[in-house]
Amino acid sequence: MVKKMDSPNTGIKCEVSTCRYYSSGDHCTAEIIEVQNKDASTSRDTNCNTFIPRGM
Repeated sequence: MVKKMDSPNTGIKCEVSTCRYYSSGDHCTAEIIEVQNKDASTSRDTNCNTFIPRGM
């Protein structure tokens, strides 16, 4: 599991409020993120593999 930081990772914007790493103001508190689908040709084709539902 990715380490959750005490403050936002200011280089990452996230609007997924159902994610464990979501912080108010559309910030991400994950230490690192992993985005998958090496064959993606648009942003819709990508997936944030760091996503964990809030509460887990």
